[in-house]
Amino acid sequence: FFQKTLTAVKNWFTLFGWSKGQNPISIPYSLRRDVCKVQMTSSQETDFKQNLGKDTKTVYDMVFHLSGQLLPGITSRKSLPLDPVERILQLHWQHSTLLAFLKSRGAYLPHVMPEFLLEHDDYKKWIKVQTALKVDGKNSDILSDKHLFILEESIFETMSKRAWTDVLLQIYKVFVLTRVSSRNITDQFSLESVQKMPIIKSEPLSSNIYSPYERTILTWLNKHYEKNRKTVWKDCQKGGVPPMRWIVNFDRDLLDGLVLAAQLAAYCPYLIATHFARMYTNPRTHEQFLHNCLILVNAMHAISLAIDIKV
Repeated sequence: FFQKTLTAVKNWFTLFGWSKGQNPISIPYSLRRDVCKVQMTSSQETDFKQNLGKDTKTVYDMVFHLSGQLLPGITSRKSLPLDPVERILQLHWQHSTLLAFLKSRGAYLPHVMPEFLLEHDDYKKWIKVQTALKVDGKNSDILSDKHLFILEESIFETMSKRAWTDVLLQIYKVFVLTRVSSRNITDQFSLESVQKMPIIKSEPLSSNIYSPYERTILTWLNKHYEKNRKTVWKDCQKGGVPPMRWIVNFDRDLLDGLVLAAQLAAYCPYLIATHFARMYTNPRTHEQFLHNCLILVNAMHAISLAIDIKV
């Protein structure tokens, strides 16, 4: 489950997380590595500057592109200090600032420590620095045993991958999902048949699973499906018009491809005759589900909706 989530997050941010087109990322490796345009390598043998070039994109470029705001005190052109200790402290401060910025916008990240976002070599140096400060008594007021997590490399890598995945998910939640507006769906559909369906409440406390923005999308799915199902499949030779349904989640209710096909048909009705009319409207077998999803993905390709969704 976590691997599928990570893959979906990686694909979305590769395609849509950056200005000026796609930028392939790896979680957590490229995000940890590309923290500055000019940075120090994490090699323990030598200390020298590595010029990453003007085209290198950092996580701060991503946040600026999605939010339109620069993190306080951080510029994408800023280089890290040459001194190893100052460099580690600067990196930790930058990650702390990123987490604080996201939390101030509504992100939920109490389990992510700034040190989990470091590379493993840098994490070891951070632990060493903090241990030395604690022994010297310089940090006794703000650092206690419960704040210092000393992890083995394999456990740290697992924790870092999870931490970066959760950071990206929260970035999506607070900067992308919040753009969903219910303005256009309330008046657009006044069909009598739609009004007979149960209403999905948008109040914040009406669901402990979906946010108000996600429930707005569910409402949009319900109304488009109900409005279009009789039009899209009126001449269907593989089952006739599909029955009314109440769409309440983003997994099981979308498996057969019919709901998403109804959304595409609302905006691209010319796809009905060429693609959607050939779908099974009451699929029972795995082959029929696969058939429907093949048609759906082919329809996306036909309109150049290249979002890398596999059948």
